[in-house]
Amino acid sequence: MEATVVTPSGHACALWIGLNLLLLLVLSILVVRQRRRHGVLFGDEGQPELLRARRAFGNATEYLPPAMAGLIALALVGAAPWAIHGVGAVLFVGRLAHAFGLSFGSGVSFGRQIGMILTWFAMLFTGALLIFYAV
Repeated sequence: MEATVVTPSGHACALWIGLNLLLLLVLSILVVRQRRRHGVLFGDEGQPELLRARRAFGNATEYLPPAMAGLIALALVGAAPWAIHGVGAVLFVGRLAHAFGLSFGSGVSFGRQIGMILTWFAMLFTGALLIFYAV
């Protein structure tokens, strides 16, 4: 069996995927905490705090898997570590801002808005870079 060589791009990718996985874990724990606090086993039973925690986690699980797959693909095609760090940082800050914005209010908030904009920007840049490397 051959030894695998981890590139600087692979290390950059691992950092941002690791941080985003920890973010998902924290958001999951916040859902469980709200479930225990309100004695809710299924759904949200109309509890606003639980609904917000579920949506913060749900939204992250909707956006993070394809974005993290994009980071992996960037590492596999040999994208520069600075590009992966740039995309990873923007994605992580965006997801963090969105989670905070959603967790502390159900209406329009700066955190939710900037979080989505940063997330979309990270995904757009990742897609563009992957197309660039493919062509």
